[in-house]
Formats: sequence, structure tokens, C-alpha cells
Amino acid sequence: MRVTIARRHFYFHRNEVEEAMNGVTPEPVTGVSVEIGGVSYPIMQVGAVITRQDRRDFSSGEVQRAMAALGFPCRTTAE
Repeated sequence: MRVTIARRHFYFHRNEVEEAMNGVTPEPVTGVSVEIGGVSYPIMQVGAVITRQDRRDFSSGEVQRAMAALGFPCRTTAE
């Protein structure tokens, strides 16, 4: 599936995202999270891993839309 993050086009399949995040230790979740393989990851951590871009280059909303389009459940943590 083609997604746009930080004005760049990426082609991801659900299994590619799962493979990329496999074995990655999740950081503490303080805002929006995405569940991948039964593990909740901060949305910005997922974006950085799958795009290999600096977190300052994209927004959480861009990654959240992309993950939702791929069928991953996204949640907002109540602060």
C-alpha cells in the first residue's frame, strides 16, 4: 500500500511493518500508540523505524493514518 509520510511516498505491506518492528523494544507510550504483533508502540517510534527518518520530519497524524490504512489499531492514551 502506498502511504505518504513527510511528503515522501512509501510502499508498505502489513507484514513488512510487523517484521520491521519484531524485536524492537517499545518505548513508554505517552500519546498515540499502535498495536503491532500484540505490542503497543508509540506512533512516532514506529514511524522512525519504518521510514528511517528523523522523528522531527513527520507528524504522528501522518503515521497514524498510514497504520490505520494498513489495519493496525491505533489508540490515544489519556494523559
